[in-house]
Amino acid sequence: MKIAVASEEKGKLVTGHFGHCEGFAIFETENGGITGKQFVPNPGHRPGFLPNFLNDMGVQVIISGGMGGGAIDIFNEKGIEVIVGASGDAEAAVNGYLQGTLKSTGSVCHEHQHADEC
Repeated sequence: MKIAVASEEKGKLVTGHFGHCEGFAIFETENGGITGKQFVPNPGHRPGFLPNFLNDMGVQVIISGGMGGGAIDIFNEKGIEVIVGASGDAEAAVNGYLQGTLKSTGSVCHEHQHADEC
């Protein structure tokens, strides 16, 4: 399974807002463990683009600090699980997801002027 983490610092930290992240840490997982990781720079924030971009990469789960409702809707339409409200180390967030301890808080950003509020 592929798990993407919207991240900063070349994939080390979970970002506060999905669309404005530096890029995505893409984790390959199998049998409840991480088998590989790559960092993909954010190709640009345009409404509706990033969910489709990650879907085309085969991502099945997206983890972020916050995310707009439109992006969440597109991910849901694609059958991609959305986990928001995460913070800290990206790899620890993925391990938490795999162990069942990381749960979505439903942190939805409603405006693009929010700075770090979501």
